[in-house]
Amino acid sequence: MTHPNTVVSTALASILALGALGMQADAFAAEKPDLEKCYGVAKAGKNDCKTLSNACAGHASMDNQKDAFIALPAGTCERIVGGSLEAPAAM
Repeated sequence: MTHPNTVVSTALASILALGALGMQADAFAAEKPDLEKCYGVAKAGKNDCKTLSNACAGHASMDNQKDAFIALPAGTCERIVGGSLEAPAAM
């Protein structure tokens, strides 16, 4: 290899492209028919989408925040203590 910068640049571009595809898939994860939104079980900073109190994924301020959800396989949320398929009306 006479151009190591080309190899490094290509590898970095590939990693960034794959990362962008993964983020796009996460944005629509809860809209897939085999997944459901499970409210009240996400750890602080690990929620999948906006909540009533913030506008971004990953910004839940505390564990088990009632308006924060994570996408789980259908049927799983009902088996988790504190999990709810319904979003709270207001906090």
